[in-house]
Parts: sequence; C-alpha cells; structure tokens
Amino acid sequence: MSNHDILHQTGTRIIELDIEGMTCASCVARVERKLGKLEGVEASVNLPLESAQVTVPDNVTDQQIVDTVNATGYKAWIRETHPSPSSTAPANSVTQAPDRETSAGDDGATEHDHSDDAGGMRQRASKGGTTEHAEHVARGAATGDHGATAAGAGAGTHEDHMHHGPAASKLRPRLIAAAMLTVPVFAISMIPALQFPQWGWVAAALALPVVTWAAWPFHRAAAINARHFASTMDTLVSIGVLAAYLYSAWQLFANPMITEHPGMETMGGAGGGLYFEVAAVVTTFLLLGRFLEANAKAKAGDALKALLNLGAKDATVLRDGVEHKIPAEQLVAGDIFVVRPGEKIATDGLVTSGSSAVDASLVTGESVPVEVGPGSQVTGATINTSGRLLVRATRVGSETTLAQMGRLVSQAQTGKAPIARLADRISAVFVPVVLVIAVVTFVFWLALSGDLNASFTAAVAVLVIACPCALGLATPVGLLTGTGRGAQLGILIKGPQVLEDTRTVDAILLDKTGTVTSGKLAVGHTLALNGHSPADVLSLAGAVEAASEHPIAHAIAAAAKSAMPDAGPLPAVKDFSSAPGGGVRGMVALNGAGNGSVRTVVAGRTGWLERNGIFPDDAQRQALATEEARGATAIWVAVDGKPAGIVTLRDTVKPGSAAAIAKLKELGIRPLLLTGDNAAVAAQVATTVGIAPEDVFAGVLPEGKVDAVRKLQSQGSTVAMAGDGVNDAAALAQADLGIAMGSGTDVAIEASDLTVMGSDLGQLVQAIELSRKTLGTIKTNLFWAFFYNAIGIPVAALGLLNPMIAGAAMAASSVLVVANSLRLRSFAK
Repeated sequence: MSNHDILHQTGTRIIELDIEGMTCASCVARVERKLGKLEGVEASVNLPLESAQVTVPDNVTDQQIVDTVNATGYKAWIRETHPSPSSTAPANSVTQAPDRETSAGDDGATEHDHSDDAGGMRQRASKGGTTEHAEHVARGAATGDHGATAAGAGAGTHEDHMHHGPAASKLRPRLIAAAMLTVPVFAISMIPALQFPQWGWVAAALALPVVTWAAWPFHRAAAINARHFASTMDTLVSIGVLAAYLYSAWQLFANPMITEHPGMETMGGAGGGLYFEVAAVVTTFLLLGRFLEANAKAKAGDALKALLNLGAKDATVLRDGVEHKIPAEQLVAGDIFVVRPGEKIATDGLVTSGSSAVDASLVTGESVPVEVGPGSQVTGATINTSGRLLVRATRVGSETTLAQMGRLVSQAQTGKAPIARLADRISAVFVPVVLVIAVVTFVFWLALSGDLNASFTAAVAVLVIACPCALGLATPVGLLTGTGRGAQLGILIKGPQVLEDTRTVDAILLDKTGTVTSGKLAVGHTLALNGHSPADVLSLAGAVEAASEHPIAHAIAAAAKSAMPDAGPLPAVKDFSSAPGGGVRGMVALNGAGNGSVRTVVAGRTGWLERNGIFPDDAQRQALATEEARGATAIWVAVDGKPAGIVTLRDTVKPGSAAAIAKLKELGIRPLLLTGDNAAVAAQVATTVGIAPEDVFAGVLPEGKVDAVRKLQSQGSTVAMAGDGVNDAAALAQADLGIAMGSGTDVAIEASDLTVMGSDLGQLVQAIELSRKTLGTIKTNLFWAFFYNAIGIPVAALGLLNPMIAGAAMAASSVLVVANSLRLRSFAK
C-alpha cells in the first residue's frame, strides 16, 4: 500500500516511530507481529533505519502503539504523525524523545549523545516553518545545539534516523583497545619462543578487558535477546567468548603451574589448554566487522541534510521600497524579495518584475536554463543567472518544492523493505541448535563418564568450534575487499544489502541529463537563410553572443571560436545590448570584409527579433519549429534586419552510453530512459543509445520519477535507478537499487546505494558486475563457514576435539574466508 493510499483512508493516520534495540531480522518480525495484533494496525519496520511506519485507526492511541513496542522489549517513541483529511488527530500530537545516553542498538550497545535527541529533533514541522528551520535542525544535531527545532521542512528530522546504531566513533575505542591487547595475547599464546614462566596469568589479565569492556556490545545484545527468548549472532559470540575465557581461567586457577614452562598448557590431557587468545581474537575480529558496518551506515542518513543545504541562507526583502537583508527562514508568504544575478532564489514564488534565465539544474537536473518574466513561477534554491528579479513569495517552509522533495526522500527511504542479513537469518536457527548441542554434550559426557572436566571440555569445544568468527567475517571481509577494489575503480558500494539487490535487478531507469547525456549544451548545426553561409552565421552569432553571460550564449560563442580559421579571435562587437530572456544585439566589425565592414547582428528568440523590427516569414518559422520538434533549442540569427540563419543546440550524448546500454541488456537488465525534457528530446536520445521507444518516460517531474519506479515495482520488477540530480534523489531512494553518477549532486549520491565517481555509463555496468561478484564471494564465504561448523560440531560433541584444536580450526576457517575474499582484488576493468 502506498503512502498516498494510506493517507487517504478514512479514519486512519500514519505514525512514524523510532525504535531502539533491534539487532536482526527476528526483531523486525517480532515488532511487526505484536503491532499487527492491534485491530486495524499495519506496521512496516525498517531495520537499517531503526524505524517503523505504522498505519493506525482513530480508535487506537499513539500511546498504545508506543506501549506495545516497549512491551516487546524495545524502546519506541513517535517521530511524526500524518493525519488524513478525515482524521481528527491533531497534526502536532507528537511525542518527544527522552534524552538518553545508552541503549541496545544494532550491536546491542548503542550509545547516544544527548544532542542527538533534543526534543525538537523528533518533531515534524508544521506549515508555519521554513526550510531553514529544518536545516537548523540538521546543524543542531551535528553541533549539539539543543535549541535547534524542526519548525521547518517536512523532512527535517530524517538526518538522525541512522544514528541509533553504534556510531563508528563509539566502537573505535573498543576496537583499538581490543586490537592492542589481543596482539600480545595471541603472540605469547601461539608462539612458544615468546612464552615465559606463568605467562598464562599475563594472558588472562590482558584478555580480561577485551572479553568484558570491548565485547560489551555483544554481551548486552545477547542479554536483551535472551530476555525475550530469542538468539542472534550476538548470542553465539557472547557465549563463545565468555566460555573460552572462563574455561581458561578455571583451568588456570585449578592448575596454577599449567604455564610454568612453555608448551605446558597443551600437555594436560583432555582438560588442558588455555584459550584466552581465542576469546580475544574473536572479539577483535567481530568488532572490526561492526566498526566497518557502522562507518558505512553513518553516511546513509545524510541525503536530507545535503538537500536542505541547497536552500538560500539569506533573502533581500523589499519593504516600503527599502531593501532589507533577512534570514530566509523569516520570509512569509506575500513578501516581495529581490534576486540579483548569481543569487539563489530564497523560496518558491511568482516573478512580479524583471526578466532572466533561471538555472534550475540543482533541483531539476535539466541543463537548459528556464526563461522567466513577470507572472512566471520560480522555485526556491534555483539560481538567477542574469537579470534582476522581484519575486513574491507564494510558498514557504514545509510547503516549498525543496521541502516536499525532502519528504519524498525520507518517505522512500523509510518505506524501503528491510533486507535481513543472510547470516542473521541462518543464525536464528543455528544459534539455538548449537546451544542445545553444547548442553546435550555436557550432560551426555557427564552421565557417561562422570568426568566433569572432560564433559566441560567437550561442551566448550562445541561452543568454540561453533563460535561464528568465520560467519561474522564472511560478510564484512568480503564487503571490505569488494568495496576496496571498487574504490580503486571509482565505485562506491554502501553496504551488503546493495549486493543482494544487484543480483535480482532486471530493470534500470536511466535519468537522461548527466547520466546518458553530458548535461552540457553544444551547438548541433547551423541552418543558413537568405544567401548566408553557415560559417558566417555562426561566426556573427558567436561574436555578439560572446558579450553575454547566458549559458546558451557561452555555447554558441565557444562553437564559433573553435570554428574560426587558425583559432583566431571572434570579430569585435560594439554597441552591445541584451534583454534577459530575449536575446542580444550588437554591431559586429568584420575587419575589412567587403560589402560593408560593420553588420548589425540580432540573436535570440522570435519575440526578440520582432521587438527589433525583424519578422521571419512562414517558411523560416516552420524551419525553426522543425528543429525544435526534433528536440533542439533553436536560436534566430538576423543580420542587417533580415533573418540570416538558425543555430541549434542539443544536450550531447556521452560517448560510452550506447555501448553501456548494450552491455546492460547482456546482463539481463532492461534499460528505460527517464527525463523531464519533452518527448522529442527523449526520443532522439533513446534512438541514439539503443533504448526502445516504449521504454521512454518523458516530461517527468520529480514526483513522477518516484511513481515510475513504483509502477515498475508493482509489475514485479526489481528496479535500479541511475541519476545525478537533486530531482533524482527520491527516486534513487525508492528504487531497489539506487545508483548515483559521481558527476551529480551530493544529494543524489547520498540517497543512492551505489555511486560511480566517473560520469561514464560503462562504469555503472562495471559497478553492477563487481557487486554481483562480491555477493557471490560472500555467499561462498558463508557456505564454507557453515560447512566447517557442520563437520566440526559433531566431532566436538563426540569428545574427539580438544578446544585448542577447535580454536585452531576456527582460525583456519577465518583464514579461508579472508583468502577467498582477497581474490576480489584481481577484479579487472
């Protein structure tokens, strides 16, 4: 069910929750199941974002929802409420989050700064605010500003979604301390030459902080899950680490002379052996995996912050004929504000005076500036390129286009189905089975032999052999190697879930501008009229356009200069004049050319020519219309009062686009073209690169791009989306796989799953191939990790495996996983 459908159900509202304490897919299922038991309630829980979107009928209160989640064993609070038109629930009935320092997050020990949870951070904006307020929220989160409030944009609270898990900064000290202590423990335990009398006590002392403080996230998560009769990877890690350490400590206290001489710890029969290094190494390796995961995760919530930063910071408002510079957040609907050339337009509005070309590429991603004049609608965050404008503010705060786009990004990310990690799904069954086997082994051997020492040794061997070091390394090491190779090739993969998506993708939406095409205008060809030559028309047009600051003028001047013989200078111009949104006029000196040395040249739109007393005939007008119908931007050039030619400009197709699209088809992926340009432009580009006419979406607005993704998903396709503009951000987030081209905006990059740092579509194909290969490697790692357990556990349960050998086997499985992952380094272009 779409957000739109839900919002228009009678008597329902959407509540968005932040939930702490979820660690795996079973947690998600538990929360959804408990909420689903409430009559009329539907919940979609997102594990990566640690949030839930809950559809709630009017007869269920917000507090009931929160209490239900809390009763399940997690911490929940309301982030926002969307009342339906028929709902009587107040829009601002939002529960603020309490300040908190430590909670059970993704690794069970999420630690929070109070600044993350300033009450205002949780409150979705009312209409009265501004985008600047929401941006202030984002800044407040970063600086600890408790006064930051989200009175602004509708999506102003998204930036803190991803900060509930363990921040990399919180895990770093644990990882560093564990690594520094593990190295000497491992060295003196495994290298006889480094051993000294009573070294076991030193190893025990060094390993103690590792298995307690450094491993605390695992212990805490295991305890929380145990409280609800559940088990995860953390359960095995915690029990395995503690068992190895406590068993070793028991051996050391029971036989203080066990390490009197090097090697003695392995000579004590079935009960001999110290495994402090096993406990320390497992903890350190798994902390490394969590740290790498947290590092990638921390960046996933920055899309909205980057989006909000596009807004203008100040506005020059006109009051009683006097200009006043004020913060843009203070603008109210009806204010008249001034926009000078080069400035950002502060908010959505209507032009009341002046003409200009507005560069809307930051928001639309489209390359050609939009001509505006009195009565034209303009969008906040776009850039005025030439003339001075007076604009009346029509929409401010959460109503602006920028804020609405922010909401789209937030909703698309929150609504994306959670992808449970394969290791967690398997461990949901694997962990309880291992625990049962360990208990059964202990009881069996105790009943059979009556030897407590031998029974405990066999049980510990089961736990140590099953201790999921290889299992824990399978994903992060494979991901680390794959992403490392990707970085060398200019490909950024944001997480393991991305890899699963690349395997199933069967359709890809390609944004035209900046992805398939360069996004830069270039002169296509010049049509000469009335006896002029194309070279003369381009030279004269380039000479007069060279004095203008308009992007179209720059393209014409550049083409004219490159066509000059011997790369000489363009003809000189005097008496230059221009009209923003209209065209240019000037006297061009031909440096001694025959038939008069000075020509009056006028270049621009039809209206500009007519204002200068030049009226093209019907045939000439039809020629212009034909060029525009082919998708070109067409500019008149008139000389001495008569039309002399037409210069056409097009967005150029990137050289490698056609070959890349052919490769996508070979990979079984259907390419579709998506653009805000008109159908003629889209069809011309699609034909050039080999995309079928029926696979072209033209004239699509940002909201339409999200709808296009959803339409394909509803048809059963797994959809990838490639784009580079702010207008692509919501679609990138909605798609099963979002791919940002590195030539694009930060917002597009942050909202995506994959980023290719170059601008070549061939690199996009390479990114998909590398991701699929990395996923294959990770699955191979997981297979061998479980295969090793499948063989090792029965052997240990039969009492045929000393825990030290189990530890060595565990280390060997880890080496195998790492070695297999390192093969990705040979992935070639």
